[in-house]
Amino acid sequence: MKYQMLFSPMKIGNVEIKNRIVMAPMLMGFGQLNGNATQKMIDYYEERAKGGAGLIITEITRVNDTTGASSFGQLAASSDKNIKSLSSLARAIHKHGSKVFVELHHPGRQNVSLMINTLPISKFFDRIMPNDSYSKLLYGGIVPIGKKLAEKDMLFRSVSPSKTDKSKFANSLNRELSAKEIKKIISQFGDSALRVKKAGCDGVEIHASHGYLIQQFLSPATNKRTDSYGGSLENRMRFLNEIIDDVRLKCGRDFPLIVRLTVDEMYEKIGKPNVGYNLTDGIEMAKLLNKKGIDAIDVSSASYDTFNYWLEPTTFDCGWRKNLAQEIKKVVDIPVIAANLIRSPEQAENQLQDGIQDFVSLGRPHIADPYWAEKAANNNENLIKRCICCLYCFESMMNGAYIGGHGRCSVNPFVGREKEILNKNGNGRKVVVVGACPAGLTAAELLAKRGFNVTVLEKENCAGGQINLADKPPHKEKIHWCIEDLEANSIAAGAELKYNIYADKDIISSYKPEFVIIASGAAAIKPKSFDKDNVVTVTDILNGSVQPKKKQICIIGSGMTGLETSELLAESENHISVVEMADSIAPGAWFQQLDDVLPKLKKHKTDFYTSAKLTDINASGIVALDLKTNKQFKIDCDLVVLSMGVKPENSLYNQLKNDFENVYHIGDCVKAGRIYNATESAYEIVKKIN
Repeated sequence: MKYQMLFSPMKIGNVEIKNRIVMAPMLMGFGQLNGNATQKMIDYYEERAKGGAGLIITEITRVNDTTGASSFGQLAASSDKNIKSLSSLARAIHKHGSKVFVELHHPGRQNVSLMINTLPISKFFDRIMPNDSYSKLLYGGIVPIGKKLAEKDMLFRSVSPSKTDKSKFANSLNRELSAKEIKKIISQFGDSALRVKKAGCDGVEIHASHGYLIQQFLSPATNKRTDSYGGSLENRMRFLNEIIDDVRLKCGRDFPLIVRLTVDEMYEKIGKPNVGYNLTDGIEMAKLLNKKGIDAIDVSSASYDTFNYWLEPTTFDCGWRKNLAQEIKKVVDIPVIAANLIRSPEQAENQLQDGIQDFVSLGRPHIADPYWAEKAANNNENLIKRCICCLYCFESMMNGAYIGGHGRCSVNPFVGREKEILNKNGNGRKVVVVGACPAGLTAAELLAKRGFNVTVLEKENCAGGQINLADKPPHKEKIHWCIEDLEANSIAAGAELKYNIYADKDIISSYKPEFVIIASGAAAIKPKSFDKDNVVTVTDILNGSVQPKKKQICIIGSGMTGLETSELLAESENHISVVEMADSIAPGAWFQQLDDVLPKLKKHKTDFYTSAKLTDINASGIVALDLKTNKQFKIDCDLVVLSMGVKPENSLYNQLKNDFENVYHIGDCVKAGRIYNATESAYEIVKKIN
């Protein structure tokens, strides 16, 4: 076999895992208010087991309903009533030869105040109110009111080893746990582990990472206690050690126990080198845990305060933190699991062969492609749909968490629809798709799989559409993976892709299609009043037709496209001024993207102007209106770059919709959006076609 070590078995405790591929824990929001798995959640996990993962570790699973519930749709092991549900989940996974460990978790200070004391009440009313009526009340009324109260710090406080500043992510006030409360939570971890064992699961993982409660005890940044749970490393580890002891007491030493451990909080990466703990401390923790007799260590890094250093944006290099696992492996004699931003079977095999780790942990890659393992095993790695690290899975999960929704994936529209089957009734009927962009290629692949005769016509000499611009800013190459993978999968499914063809009515008619799908994309907005020699759009910069160097440049619009284009221009020694009409930079952008790009722009001494409306462009620069003072000001520059969004290119659709019986349009040519919107719109149209 090509990847011999990747597909060799290895034991964790007394449980043999059939290969070295682990599906990492990731909350997606498929659960019920009572913490039981929905059928949708079971289907989601079973699909990854069917796809060949050797070990599946569940999402964060709560041990405490009062202060420890992170989401209304979270899995739970906090009650005996959860055992049956966990058992159903385990059976579904075991059917395919995979093992399942449950990750036990308490968020501590990283919990939002809306969740404190909410679940016990919600569980009660959900039980006595019929037909999901309480869920509708919760998401439609209680949550919106709760959010407003939370913004004013009028709800309950989250718990922490000691009172600290608000967590960056949760932004909730917190309070110190009493010694009695600490003992109770320790016991709840043990009780939950016993329920997991009774349910027939294969082991547990204790979550001591990513800034959650256990890591808060480990870190001097959040643990200021002066009793036996604070101070020295031995004391700061006491909480975790007593949890391990309680799990062992209740479950026995033959029930495997993994600890997921942040071995470096990465505060130095955000300019705070003396905060928290670093790898030197993490190595000592790993040594002590190894001595204590845990069965494996799952090496991770960072916390929510240093978010991008454990859940990386697309700009991070694959394997950038593999040194962490490598250093831990040197000092322990138990299996080492690690994620390390692994995206390809080749990278996974190399890191195993190099002795960096014993198991490869694939979180987001399993969201993007449930059959990652099977494709690698069958030498079909070219058909793996790689995670492009766009972060939409986490963003969509968080945005859906308080409205009854769940996480999605930009490259896999089947997340949450694992049991939905597309009818294979194409019977060779002809389809023409115009545009080899994410929407067009997704439609082509799915229709070909349904048995349609699909031809894709692309006016350029390669696939990509807007992605061929989005991948041009520094370190954004991974974004183009989605095109490469969709192209490969479309061809493998039987679609024919033709390039350098500018499709019009006559060309499309020559194929005699029964269905026509237009995915003609969008174009950058450039008002006629700004059609001047010193004005270009971001498209002109990203496609390379304009390449300024050592110039003064104004970027109009601070969306992510504007900021990423600014970074590209700054790297060519241009000085950048970003002008934004809103009161903040990139309003509506996901915070991780801003945390990634803004420090880089600040290093280039970029100037930012907010609450500023562009009113005129002349030969020497721009004139803008300060919306707060109502005064005009001028910025001198050599070039003005408009980043004012895009408008749909729907002229072809409008020409054809009355000439063909079945004409559809998808993606940006309907409404400008993100990759997820493109693939989702394609999926919906493919379902609609009969």
